[in-house]
Amino acid sequence: MEGPLPRLPRGGRVTGPLLLGVRHHGPGSARAVRAALDAADPPAVLVEGPPEGDALLPLAAAEGMRPPVALLVHAANDPGRSAFWPFAAFSPEWVAIRWALARGVPVRFVDLPAAHLLAADEAAGAEVGGGGAHGREAARIDPLRALAHAAGHDDPERWWEDVVEHRGAAGDPLAPFAALGEAMSALREAHGDGGRPRDALREAHMRLSLRAARREFGDAVAVVCGAWHVPALARTVPVGADRALLKGLPRVRTEAGWVPWTHRRLARSSGYGAGVTSPGWYGHLFTAPDRPVERWMTRVAGLLREEGRTVSPAEVIEAVRLADALAAVRGRPLAGLGETTDAVRAVMCDGSDLPLRLVADRLVVGDVLGEVPEDAPAVPLQRDLTRLQRRLRLRPEAAGRTLELDLRRDNDAARSRLLHRLRLLGVDWGEPAAGRAGTGTFRETWSVRWRPELSVKVAEAGVWGTTVEEAASARAVASARAAASLHQVAGLVEQCLLGGLADALPVVVSALADRAALDSDVGRLADALPALARSLRYGDVRATDTAALARAATGLAERVCVGLPPACTGLGAEAAAAMRARIDAVHTAVGLLPGEGGTTGRWWTVLRGLAARDTVPGEIRGRAFRLLLDGGHLAEGEAARAMALALSRAAPPAEAAGWIEGFAGGASGGGLLLLHDERLLALVDGWLASVPPDAFTAVLPLLRRTFAAYEAGVRRSLGELVGRGPAAVGRTPGALPPDGFGASTDADRADAVLPVLHLLLGTDRTAAGPAGAGHHEHAEATG
Repeated sequence: MEGPLPRLPRGGRVTGPLLLGVRHHGPGSARAVRAALDAADPPAVLVEGPPEGDALLPLAAAEGMRPPVALLVHAANDPGRSAFWPFAAFSPEWVAIRWALARGVPVRFVDLPAAHLLAADEAAGAEVGGGGAHGREAARIDPLRALAHAAGHDDPERWWEDVVEHRGAAGDPLAPFAALGEAMSALREAHGDGGRPRDALREAHMRLSLRAARREFGDAVAVVCGAWHVPALARTVPVGADRALLKGLPRVRTEAGWVPWTHRRLARSSGYGAGVTSPGWYGHLFTAPDRPVERWMTRVAGLLREEGRTVSPAEVIEAVRLADALAAVRGRPLAGLGETTDAVRAVMCDGSDLPLRLVADRLVVGDVLGEVPEDAPAVPLQRDLTRLQRRLRLRPEAAGRTLELDLRRDNDAARSRLLHRLRLLGVDWGEPAAGRAGTGTFRETWSVRWRPELSVKVAEAGVWGTTVEEAASARAVASARAAASLHQVAGLVEQCLLGGLADALPVVVSALADRAALDSDVGRLADALPALARSLRYGDVRATDTAALARAATGLAERVCVGLPPACTGLGAEAAAAMRARIDAVHTAVGLLPGEGGTTGRWWTVLRGLAARDTVPGEIRGRAFRLLLDGGHLAEGEAARAMALALSRAAPPAEAAGWIEGFAGGASGGGLLLLHDERLLALVDGWLASVPPDAFTAVLPLLRRTFAAYEAGVRRSLGELVGRGPAAVGRTPGALPPDGFGASTDADRADAVLPVLHLLLGTDRTAAGPAGAGHHEHAEATG
């Protein structure tokens, strides 16, 4: 190499290589690179990046390309082994690429090929883009921090803003690069190379690429790379030494393409080693034509107003003045992010940090999502996904949003199938969310958010097929055959129905039937049944033929009914709690199965047997009684008699407490039941008062767990009722009939709710007539 660092002679061209050391994703560096290239007008531009992307560089100037984007390189036979090189509009490398393409100047990548990086275990799956001292792999020295410390600053980001980002355009355009190169030379001389182990390999390859470019285009070629590498490129190293260093490196066959990226993934907080702390702020600094502080304050005010906070124009003006004043007091050339943030907090947020979190999330970092041209190289699965996104008007967005789907509409139903198919492929673009949807309804609620790493997931899923439907079907079939449990196969059945995978469903159902026939564990059978029952309901909603699935689900339910009673005998506390949860799930599932009688009748018989069997833990017996009570399968007063027996003095306190937990615990509405059925409350109160002190200490944790699950209002009402004394909770003999409710019904009070019921049910408001007629009409309306 000729000379340590080239200079721009007066009125002439650069006589040696133009080495432009930059900070990755720095807007000040980007402006300086553009000015230097305009002044030097090099015959070729070399950029730090993988040579595999050379063929894709022309797309950077194509219509439809909008940064932030990333160059994705992955192993051809293993897309999961991949690396990204992200670029934002304010990235110096991106500015250099666009400059060269606009002028027809050759531009190439000169970093170590990704084929070598991906072949090394340490680089597989890592985001290696950015390289230098800013890569994901930890460096032994942080050049930015070291330079800031040498200048007497304790904040590297603030020092960099003052020295580079806020620097004006006046003066020699090469001066900042010469100064930065000298500083990096001093750092490397003082600390050694101080970089990552593979830096030597990367710099050797860059030197070889630079030599080849100089032979082809002349000595005046420009190189845009991380500032840390400038001294290594200016150093004279024998060609043989560099070639010997790179000889024999392992490599893999690779494929490359452009993918959309986001500002959030450019942030250092995302784990990207070459990231910056405030990509949204840097993007604003780079694109603002003038008065960046004023324009920033206007954006902040607009955001706060959108969120319902009142911000006047006078407050915007005051915030700008305060930011400028803070910059002057702190000796800064221009108000930076720190000054603007302090001003916004004081003027627009009344000193509160809560609105500032919104500003930091939406503006300082931001959710800007780039775009890639439709004709950019991509795996076939990605092209099919892009086609579906356009057809369904479901645009990928970096900012999360809630999507409400009505499955009765063709477009919404197709959107639902797409999102479910992608989830089956591991591409979690959408996540089911709580909303107006419910089991078997015509609505679904999704939380959708596109993340750049999903592009890798799409590439990985490409091994299953060339279209989303084909890939999801193949993945479902393969997963069903390799599933380790019956529960997993049942979940796949549900996913096939949700995704409308008609070709895969028969194969998965057949695998389910085979697996169920060989599985005798009642717990696993019970775990699998709820997913099948939900699948049947989803099939009804989506007009899918589920006859084979219905037969499999009914057979599974029959086997659960046969095996459940003996499986509930002799269980410990933890096993009983787990079995109780399974019984709840099976109970819900049986209610969703098609048809009446048969399986449903056998299930009620099973619950009666569990409730009456002494060898079954109290928690399960109590739960069985509660399900029978809710289903109307107990005779008048039977619940009170059952509770009286379960809570008698002959019953061990721990068993009795378990019975209460099963009967009235959890989120099953047990609190309201006790509140309105005073006979049951009196039995619980009487049993609790009779528990011996030593036994009370043992059962207290279970009782506390039972009653703590009630809503605060229910607990308060129960406490007030019990606090009135024994008579208030029905312990006075003869105060209540055997069923626990009042002795008579107030017909006038009952008829008063009829107008509201008519409004809710959408029935005609006819005259209620006599009390008996009103109740009859109510029964017909609620049917």
